[in-house]
Amino acid sequence: MKMKELLLFLSCVLCVSADVLHEDIQIVGCSDSDGEEMYGLDGEEKWYADFNKHKGVDAPPDFIGSFNLQEGAYDTAVANQQLCRANLKAVRVGMKDFPPKHIAPSAVMIYTRDEVEFGEENTLICHVTGFYPAPVNVSWTKNQQKVTEGSSINTPYLNKDGSFRQTSRLDFTPQLGDIYRCAVEHLSLTEPLTKIYEVDSSARSDPGVGPSVFCGVGLTLGLLGVAAGTFFLIKGNECS
Repeated sequence: MKMKELLLFLSCVLCVSADVLHEDIQIVGCSDSDGEEMYGLDGEEKWYADFNKHKGVDAPPDFIGSFNLQEGAYDTAVANQQLCRANLKAVRVGMKDFPPKHIAPSAVMIYTRDEVEFGEENTLICHVTGFYPAPVNVSWTKNQQKVTEGSSINTPYLNKDGSFRQTSRLDFTPQLGDIYRCAVEHLSLTEPLTKIYEVDSSARSDPGVGPSVFCGVGLTLGLLGVAAGTFFLIKGNECS
């Protein structure tokens, strides 16, 4: 699959000081056929422009709430794309269509959002970092069958070293023996990087009545042992 290459070079605004409390970032990027604009705060994506659906999207964690970016933000993002492509054209002429720099992802990790319990809805997370340029493409399979329903991916986020990171998510219900794979494609890779998650017996299941019975029996025996020990201790003292 041919990946779309983004040249991200316009806006990168950081609050920098010795005792910084928060970091604010804006990314504007474009290629001949693709584009990105996003805002972030303290390493979290807050808002991005979806140029396919022609709207702005709030994307904070659930516990933060809506970012409530000012009205007209999407129209501004569209205008920024026009400026970005004009700058890109000028840079290409000045640098004689500079060769692209490709850096493979430095890490791909797969893990669950919550502790795994059989039959309980959960989310698989495939986190990719350390690549350049953006974006990557992430696909999911379950037991070697392609899965698209319940999957999503955020927009690329800039790392402090100039590389990027992206996170893909897949909603799933754990069942013993299921095997999930996330496959990562990037311009720098000749074949996808794949990580595997297998639902095994270490996942928690309904404890049922068995453990409760064993705990009750153990507690009863323990109390009987204490009572017997106390009885013999008293008798021993009386004999002395």
